[in-house]
Amino acid sequence: MPESDLAAQVDDVLSVDPDEFQSQVEADAEVIVEEVDDGTFDNPQAIIGFEYEFYAVDAETTALRRVPRRLLELIGFEKELGLHNAEMSTSPQPLNPHGLAAQEAEVKARLSAAEDRTAAEGMRLVSDAMWTIPPEGESAREYLTDSVEDRGVRIASNMSDSVRYHAMANSPASAGMRLEAPHVDLEADTVMPESLITSIQPHYQVPHARDLPTYFQYAVRVAGPLLALGVNSPFFPPDLYEDGADPEAILADGWDEHRISVFETVLNRDADDPDKVRFPRDLGSVEEAVERIAEDRTIVPMPVETSDRFDDEFAHFRLKHGTFWRWVRPVFGGATRSDANARIEFRPIAAQPTVRDSIAFQAAFAGLVESMFRREHPVRHLDWVIARDNFYDAMREGLDADLYWITNAGEETTDYEAVYEDLFAHAKDGLQSRGLSDEQAAKYLYPLRQRARHRLTPASWKRERVRERLDDGESFADAVHGMQAEYVERQAETLIDGTFADWVGRGDTELEREE
Repeated sequence: MPESDLAAQVDDVLSVDPDEFQSQVEADAEVIVEEVDDGTFDNPQAIIGFEYEFYAVDAETTALRRVPRRLLELIGFEKELGLHNAEMSTSPQPLNPHGLAAQEAEVKARLSAAEDRTAAEGMRLVSDAMWTIPPEGESAREYLTDSVEDRGVRIASNMSDSVRYHAMANSPASAGMRLEAPHVDLEADTVMPESLITSIQPHYQVPHARDLPTYFQYAVRVAGPLLALGVNSPFFPPDLYEDGADPEAILADGWDEHRISVFETVLNRDADDPDKVRFPRDLGSVEEAVERIAEDRTIVPMPVETSDRFDDEFAHFRLKHGTFWRWVRPVFGGATRSDANARIEFRPIAAQPTVRDSIAFQAAFAGLVESMFRREHPVRHLDWVIARDNFYDAMREGLDADLYWITNAGEETTDYEAVYEDLFAHAKDGLQSRGLSDEQAAKYLYPLRQRARHRLTPASWKRERVRERLDDGESFADAVHGMQAEYVERQAETLIDGTFADWVGRGDTELEREE
C-alpha cells in the first residue's frame, strides 16, 4: 500500500470520536451479558484452538527476511506486526483424541505446504521466541526504528500495512514504544520493536460461559509453571545492547524470556497505572470479565463496519478487545450464533523449536484447566500475588525459578519435583477425562516432561551454545549469531516431526509409560 494511502487511513482512524466509540463498546457489553444469560455462549463440550506465529529468514544466511504479501496469500497465512512475520490459526476442534490430532495435523499440513513454497523463494519460516540476526546490510536498531513522516503521520517502514498498528504511534493514547531490559535500552517512534517476538496462543472454550471465571483462576495459576517450561528468548539482537556491555554481565543479568518484557515495555507507558499489558487479576463473574474489557483504556478507537455476522452485534467491543492485552485473557466471540463461545486465550508461551513442542503446550494447558476445574484443585486458592510472582520469576529464571504451589493434597510447596509432578498428573488426567488413552496423553506431554526431568529449556540451550562459543574466543555478536544459525539448522531437521528433546540427546529414548 502506498504510504500516502496508509497515512490517509491512519488519519481516518484518528478522527473517530473516542467518547462515541466507548459508548458503543458499553452498549455492546450489555448485549454480551444478555447473550450469556440466554446460554448463547455455552457449548456442549470444551473446544480448543491455536494461533501460531513465525518469522522468516534467508535459507542460506539465516538473516531476517521480509515476506512478500503475495506469498502470505499463497501459503494461507496472515500478516502480523512486522513485514517478516506470518501467523497461522487452526480450526477449533473438540477437546478429545481426534480433536487434538486434528489440531496437530492441521498445523503440520499447512506448515509443510508453506515451507515448500517459501523454500522456492529462498527463505524459511522459523518458530522461535525472538529473532537475533537482522536483515542483511541492516542493523536490528535500524530495522526496528526506521520510519517516515507522511503529512504529519508517522509510518514505520518495516511494519505491515495494518492501519491499527500504525495508528498506535499517532494516537494521543499512544504506547510506550521502547525496549527496557538488562543492558538494553531502545527508544522508537512506533510499536515496531514488538515485532522482535513471536508466540503460540492456545485457546480453550469453556463448556458453560458462567464457569469462565473459575477456569480463568486456574489458567492464571498455571501460567508461571508453564512459562518456566517454555522460556526461549534469553538474547536480543547483539547491536541492541548498550555500547561496551560486557558479555559476562549480559549472560549473568539477562532473563530467560525477554519476550515478556518486550511486549510490556513496547506497549506500556510510564504514566499508566495500571499498565495496559499485565498479569491479569482473578475474575469474580462473567459480568466482571466483560466489564474489564469494556473499561480498559482505548488506544485506537477504530471505525467499525458490520455485516450479518453474529459477533457484529458487538463489533465495537470486539475491536476494543484487540488491544485488551493480558497474559491470560477472556474472549467472547463467534461468527455465527451456533459458533458463539466464551474462551480463555493463553498468551505466555513463546513460539517453540518444533510443532510437537508447541502442541504439547496446547495439550498441557487444556488438560490442566479441564482436570483442575473438574477436581476442584486447591491451587485455585493460591494467593494471586504469589501467582503473579511465579510468573515473573519464571520469566527471569525459567526452570530455576522458585515456584510456590499448592498440590492436589492441599500441601503448600516450593519443591521443584512436587510442583511438576502435580502439574503433569493433572494435565494427563484432564486429557484422559476427554477420552485420550494413557499412551496418547503421555505422548502429548512427553516433550514437556523431558524438559522438566532434565531441567532443559530452549533458553538454557541457547545460553549453553553462546557460552561455548564465547569460551572458544568468539565475539558476543558472533556467538549469538552462531547460536541462532544453529537453532535454525536444527529446526530445519526437526520442526515437523521431531521435538526439542532430540536437540539435547533426550529424544531417542523410549517413550516411558508415565504413571
